[in-house]
Amino acid sequence: MDGIRAFFDEIDMHLMNDERPSEFLNRAKDRPEMQAFPFIYLKRLESVEQSPVHHPEENVWVHTMLVVDQAAYRKGKSQNPRAFMWAALLHDIGKAVTTKVRRGRITAYDHDKEGERLAVEFLRACGQEEEFINAVSALVRWHMQALFVLKGLPFAETERMKSQVPVREIGLLALCDRLGRGAETDPAREEENIRRFIEKCESSE
Repeated sequence: MDGIRAFFDEIDMHLMNDERPSEFLNRAKDRPEMQAFPFIYLKRLESVEQSPVHHPEENVWVHTMLVVDQAAYRKGKSQNPRAFMWAALLHDIGKAVTTKVRRGRITAYDHDKEGERLAVEFLRACGQEEEFINAVSALVRWHMQALFVLKGLPFAETERMKSQVPVREIGLLALCDRLGRGAETDPAREEENIRRFIEKCESSE
């Protein structure tokens, strides 16, 4: 447990202090700690492919690194920067167990729900307090809601989401998620989408 906690604390330090935490994480991903539970939950993202239509930035690890750096740039806007940064790192860990090829398309249905479960397992294994675990896992659970709400999909659960996590925190994480998709992304358009998402959610209060 001491080794797990020490590596967790090292990652934590870089998430909270680095301008680009991905630089440390990319160096650390081949360390022995990453080959064992619970950090294997992160390491295996390297082998999880994504739909090139929605994710031209290649595999889930590459996407996650882009999102983490976006989150580091914006963490000052978060109500809980530490939980926000860990949610950015863990937001897609559910894709490792949900990604499948269906009718020629790469999909990861319910990766948000599986991600919540795996985030809890990961953080408990790292000896974290329940309040922190709940804050991170809730962000992971609801990070897809901006897409669902804006597209009017049946997976949108606005009221349940709002009972567990601040809408603006989900909006901030969703913005980082959208911007972590390579150079083709239009920041102004994505920021407008998140503004609309927040407006829709808050207008239903």
